[in-house]
Amino acid sequence: MAFTGKYQLESQENYEEFLEAVGLLNAKTDCKVVTDVVQDGNDFTWTQTIPNRTWSNKFTVGQECELETMTGAKFKAPVTMEGGKISIQFPQYFFTAEMIEDKFIMTCITPGEKGVVFKRVNKRI
Repeated sequence: MAFTGKYQLESQENYEEFLEAVGLLNAKTDCKVVTDVVQDGNDFTWTQTIPNRTWSNKFTVGQECELETMTGAKFKAPVTMEGGKISIQFPQYFFTAEMIEDKFIMTCITPGEKGVVFKRVNKRI
């Protein structure tokens, strides 16, 4: 499956601005993020690990799913995939994830005229 794999942060843009926009001013910005994705058709298990915290979401593309934010808040949203790109409307931002060659790219966009575009590039480990 296209997304299945374990990935480590390679680079990121606007992370501190994104954390500020979503109210996570005290979050660590220099930590090693590892993302483990298991894809079985349209079913995904998505686990992110940072020092002292791990959270996981299970979802099915094309269905409304209960998900958890990085702060532990739970919410429900539909998960869609178009052109190989997963999209989810989180409470405070719009999230997409896609594979471009061997890189796992995640993008979060906060709303509004001065919305922040946070991009994280991950490499397979």
